[in-house]
This record gives sequence, structure tokens and C-alpha cells, in this order.
Amino acid sequence: MGSLFRSEEMALCQLFLQSEAAYACVSELGELGLVQFRDLNPDVNAFQRKFVNEVRRCDEMERKLRYLEKEIKKDGIPMLDTGESPEAPQPREMIDLEATFEKLENELREVNQNAEALKRNFLELTELKHILRKTQVFFDEMADNQNEDEQAQLLGEEGVRANQPGQNLKLGFVAGVISREKLPAFERMLWRACRGNVFLRQAMIESPLEDPTNGDQVYKSVFIIFFQGDQLKTRVKKICEGFRATLYPCPEAPADRREMAMGVMTRIEDLNTVLGQTQDHRHRVLVAAAKNLKNWFVKVRKIKAIYHTLNLFNLDVTQKCLIAECWVPLLDIETIQLALRRGTERSGSSVPPILNRMQTFENPPTYNRTNKFTKAFQALIDAYGVASYREMNPAPYTIITFPFLFAVMFGDLGHGAIMALFGLWMIRKEKGLAAQKTDNEIWNIFFGGRYIIFLMGVFSMYTGLIYNDIFSKSLNIFGSHWHLSYNKSTVWNNNYLQLSPATSDYEGTPYPFGMDPIWQVASSNKIVFQNAYKMKISIIFGVLHMIFGVIMSWHNHTYFRNRLSLLYEFIPQLLFLVVLFFYLVLLMFIKWNRYAATNAFPMTEACAPSILITFIDMVLFKNSKAPGKDCNIYMFAGQSFFQTIFVLIALACIPVMLLGKPIKIMQARKLANEEVQPITGASDAEVGGMSNGGGSHGGGGEHHDEEEMSEIFIHQGIHTIEYVLGSVSHTASYLRLWALSLAHAQLAEVLWSMVLSLGLNKEGWLGGIFLTVVFAFWAVLTVGILVLMEGLSAFLHTLRLHWVEFQSKFYMGHGYAFQPFSFDTIIENGGAVTETE
Repeated sequence: MGSLFRSEEMALCQLFLQSEAAYACVSELGELGLVQFRDLNPDVNAFQRKFVNEVRRCDEMERKLRYLEKEIKKDGIPMLDTGESPEAPQPREMIDLEATFEKLENELREVNQNAEALKRNFLELTELKHILRKTQVFFDEMADNQNEDEQAQLLGEEGVRANQPGQNLKLGFVAGVISREKLPAFERMLWRACRGNVFLRQAMIESPLEDPTNGDQVYKSVFIIFFQGDQLKTRVKKICEGFRATLYPCPEAPADRREMAMGVMTRIEDLNTVLGQTQDHRHRVLVAAAKNLKNWFVKVRKIKAIYHTLNLFNLDVTQKCLIAECWVPLLDIETIQLALRRGTERSGSSVPPILNRMQTFENPPTYNRTNKFTKAFQALIDAYGVASYREMNPAPYTIITFPFLFAVMFGDLGHGAIMALFGLWMIRKEKGLAAQKTDNEIWNIFFGGRYIIFLMGVFSMYTGLIYNDIFSKSLNIFGSHWHLSYNKSTVWNNNYLQLSPATSDYEGTPYPFGMDPIWQVASSNKIVFQNAYKMKISIIFGVLHMIFGVIMSWHNHTYFRNRLSLLYEFIPQLLFLVVLFFYLVLLMFIKWNRYAATNAFPMTEACAPSILITFIDMVLFKNSKAPGKDCNIYMFAGQSFFQTIFVLIALACIPVMLLGKPIKIMQARKLANEEVQPITGASDAEVGGMSNGGGSHGGGGEHHDEEEMSEIFIHQGIHTIEYVLGSVSHTASYLRLWALSLAHAQLAEVLWSMVLSLGLNKEGWLGGIFLTVVFAFWAVLTVGILVLMEGLSAFLHTLRLHWVEFQSKFYMGHGYAFQPFSFDTIIENGGAVTETE
């Protein structure tokens, strides 16, 4: 395995494969996932490549499989997923797969068409059944209303003859079914178009009917329209057609209607039987397909990926050999050669593949090996920018620093335990959860960062113990080292009570681990005490973090043999940071060591100078006033002298960073011009290659071969100004550790005092019920606000501290990721093949 702290060494290789063995060899390389192929035909259209027909055939097979998958999901049939990945089929097996998919698709389409036709016929018969029932009711009501001795006989579309004095009326009628939501507009249109000369009766069909086209449930109504004359008949039918109403024949005689109804019921029963058999056959076909669908998808996608990769290759002049160029990790060349031999043996070829390493001046891709634990941390780094080739990789250090800085802001034993338990649950159930592939992006983010969440929770539990904070309360594990002289009522009721270590209440020895729990009682000066502590540790952690980042740049400069950057960037940068800000950290420790509230220390708290004022006076070359009459303004002997020296060193570092490197490059170019050009006539670009400070090709080395000197001076000036001003702003930026820690603790205290304490103050059985409700509300707010929202806020601030304050000291991030040809990655991405250079 390659180095954990740098990307893998890569090699550009040329691969020669016999045409017959190319498919099997590429298949083996896809299973291995360690080779990134380059496109040797960038100017050739995708539709003009050698294996475009095979890719199209794979696309067609994928289309058929997606159709089968849609039908299977529609019926809710579970698809068998064993989690195994079958090998890529041989090219000759494509014909069998195509035939199988073609047969399944045709059979399923035929079954669906037959089922749709049967359902449409069933719908028509069901509507006719309802028409016959409802119209019988209409006709019976009309018959009951006849006052004549002789009942009028209702006829079909020929009409009805009604014997009335003076004239013979001929009435016709049509009956049909219409969607219930269209009925009001349908009725208004009939009234307006026929000028009120029609009579409409309608009745609702209680149960919904299934639409055979899309399977939706539709509510409909039966209607019958009486009219007189052929002109109205034509107009009524056109209106029915416009509203997509379905008309059905309705006999005029009751006996004919009964006979038709009996026939309809018989046909409906027969149709139900046939429909059931059709659905059973369709279900059997889909169940059989569901058992193999996942494996079929994998096989087709592997075939497609292989042919897509073969399209990147070149053919030699004999058309019998395929030539490829690829990036491979140097340590895995032997493994790749073994895979190529296996592919050759599988294909039965007698010509072995040839893998030659090529010399190149191109920047190789960046490949950092990861596992399921380090993958999420590497993703955080790559989100900022992929590391330059062989540049120092911050991910291993981020595994510790990221959750720790997060925990400084999120320090609470209870909230950290919730987060750690959630992360631990995802880790314990990761196999089952990973198998439940979902498109929910939020869940995928949480699951992908399960190890980060777990570590953030564990580190937060640790800092919660240091702060002695669990849901805004303290744990009295070792017993407080304070013995208050006040009585209990004074302690609980006096909001102005302050703890002073100068009194006899303090034993004189600190609490064994973390903060003393007595500070929860001191509501008056608790925040003052904690603010001073958290503010100082924020600056301490921030300065150490930045110094570590500058030291990381030393590893980059030495690895790339960039002597100029080492001398004129790293050394002055480190000196500038140490003599100013690390000295500020030392002052904090000196103050903690030399000043206390009691006389046990060399000096009392009243004589302690302000570190902030001391630092400002140091930069301005001023002497501040002593805090007291008998106090010394300095913390140690010779402080003024050392501070002056430190500021002068820091000021001297600025012109070194600004001018040192550009002047050396200019001198080297001038010297090279004087020595080389009179002899060889070398150009400026050729001579410039001698003055790059010893940087090697590729990776994080800086190159100035073809840059103008003015550009080099401008770039160095920007870099220097950014570093000098950034050192101040970045140090202040780490105060967010204190600010968010304070905000988190105060929010937790507000939730406790304003929500949960209300339930705890109630007594009796009603108090128990009230406490249950209040606790549920408090738990929801705790998880939703303090764990999720505050956790997200602390996560983003931690991410910023790593990207801006830490990585800016050494990390270039100008590389591009290694994207190997891997079946696992392609299948995970749903068959999408990544384009490579």
C-alpha cells in the first residue's frame, strides 16, 4: 500500500492487446478498478467509433430492462438482490441476452394489450349494466305518472307514439355514461344548444370505475335524454361526443332490457374469469423476471462499459491489435499484469498483452487510497480541491483535528452521546442500510459520513466532560473542591452570588478532571470565568493548528526539492507566526503560571496584566501602565527586550517573503542567459527552466519557466500580503470556537430553564402527566435545534477552519482525481460511464 500521507505514485503506460483478447482483458481490468484509460480518439465522433453498434445494442437491452423494472414495481413485486456481482458475459452471450429480453418484452406487451382490451370491454359492459338498471327506474317512474287508461309505449331511436287529443307526438331518447365532474357543464350545454327542448334525467354510479388506460378510479353518472325530431337527435349526439360521453343502445321494451341485462351479467362473469387468468399469467412472468433482473442489469452495464472503454483505444495498421494509454498506480503494475494474463487465458489467445511504461511530463492524476473509514474524510478535503500530484494529503490529520475542533464548539456530554449513538447505529447496521439503496440525498449524506458523526459525538462527549456540561447541568463525580460558607437558600436564591478563589471557600487544589461542578451555581460570574477559559484555548488551538499547517508546507517543499520556497517562504512564514502568535500563546501559559487570586503564587490576580493590551503595545513599541501600585508591567525579566526583537524579526520576514524568491529567480535567469545563450543560442523559455528553484515536474512544485518576472513579483506580493494579513484574521477566526461553544451552552440552559424545569416543578399525578408532555417537547427541541441545527452550524464552521485557516498554509489543490475504469463505480452510479481524458 502506498503512503497514507501522499497520493500514490502514478505511471503512464501503453497497453497492446490482441483484438480477440481485448474484451476479456478490459473486463478483468474493470473488476480490478485500478486503471484510468485515456481517450486516443478525441476528434472522432461518438457515432463513428469501432464498437458503437455494440454500445447501441446494450442501450436497447437497458431500455427493455427498464421497461420490465417499471412493470415489476407497478405490481409491487420484490426484486431479488443477492448483493453479488456476476462476471461480465462473453460477447457471444449478448445474443442470448437480447433474445431473452426480446421475448420477455414482447410477451409482456402482448399480455398488457390483451389485459387493456379486456378491461375496456369490462368497463363498457359495466357501464351498460348500470344504464339498464338506472333507465329501468326512469321508465318505471314515467309509467307511474301516466293518467291515461292506455300506457304510452316507449320506443328506441324511432321514438314514441303518445295518443293525445289533436296531435301525435314522436319522442326519442339516447342513454349513456359521462364523467361526474363534466355533468353540470354538459347539462348547461344541452339546455342552451337545444333551447330547452330536451329532457335530461341522470343518476350517479355509486362505485368508481377503473380507467383501462391508466388504471385511475373515475366516478361517472348515467344519463338519459328525451327529445323530439331528428335535428335535436343529431345535435344531442354531437354534444355527447364533444363531452366524451359514451352512448349505449337501450331497448324500448322492459322484456328486452331484462334479457339484455342477463346477457351482460353473463359476459361480465366470463370476462372476470379471463381477466383473472390474464393477471395471473402476467404476475408469473414478472415474478420470474424479478429473480434475475438485478443480475441482468449488472451484466448489461458491464458489457456496455467494456465496449465504451474499447472505443477509447486505437487500432494499429494491421487491424489486429488495439493500443491504449492508461494511468496506473506504480505499486499495482504487477497486479494489473496478472489481470491481463487472466483475461488472455479466458479469451484463448496465444499472444500475451504488453504493458509498457512511458515517460511523460504531464501531471498525473491524484489517487489517494481510502477505505470505508477514511473515505468520508477524504471527501471533505476533495470538496475544497483535489490535491496536486504527490502533495501532502491533509485527510489523515483531519481524522483527528476535525472532530476535535467540532467538539470544542459542541462540547456537551448528553448531546455528544446522542450524536455518537446515532453514528454507532449506522456503523453497526451499515451492511443492511447500504443494501437499501435510496435516492434521499439527506440520508445518503448522513450515512456516508457515519464515521465522522460517530467521532464528532465521541469527541463532544470528551469535551463535555472537560466543560462538565450535560444538558446544561454538571456532574459531581469527584466531589467539589469548594466549600461555601453560605446557606442553601442563599445559594439557590441569590442571583448575584460570585465564586472567588481568594476566599477560604476554595480548597486550593483544582478539580481532578474538567471544571468544578460548583460553577453551575455561580450564575453571576460563571460566564465570565468560562469565557476567559474558552477564549484562550480557542487561540491556543488555532495558533497550533496554523503552525502545523506551515510545517506541512515544509514537507511539500522538501519533497519537490523547491529550495527557493523552502528558504524564502517556509522559514519567514514560520518565524512570523512563531514570534508573534506563538509568543501570544506563551504569554497565556506564563500568566496562568505566575498569577493567582491567592498569595500562594508569585503575584496576585490584581497585578496580572492584560495579554491583549500587552500584545498591542508590543506591536506598537509602547509600554503600558502597571495594573497596580506595587505591580510590575512585565511578566518575566527581559520581556520588553524580547518583545522588541520578536517584532523586528516579524517585520524583517515580510520583505524576505515579498522579494526573496523573485530576486533569486531573476538572478538565476540572468546567470543562465550569460552562460548558456552565447554557446547554444538557447531561447528564454529554455533558459527559464533552469531557474525554477529545483522543483520537479508535476505535483505541487511551483514552476516559473515561462512566467514573466512582473507576474512573479505580483504573484509573490499577493501571496505575502495574504499571508501577513491572514495570520491576524485567521487567528481571530479561531475565536469562533469560543463563540459557538458559548452559544451552544446558553441555548441548552435556556431549554432547560424555560421548558424542562417547568415540568420538574409540578407535583402529583398531574405533574407526572405534565412532565411527560414537557419532556417530549424538550426532547424534540433538543434533538432538532441543539443536535441537528447547532451540530450543522458547528460542522460548517469546522469545515471552514480546515479549508481556509489550515489548508491555505500548504495545500494547493490544483490536481485532478484519478477515475479508474471500475465496474463497482459504474454500477453504483446506475450504469453511467465516466468520461476520461
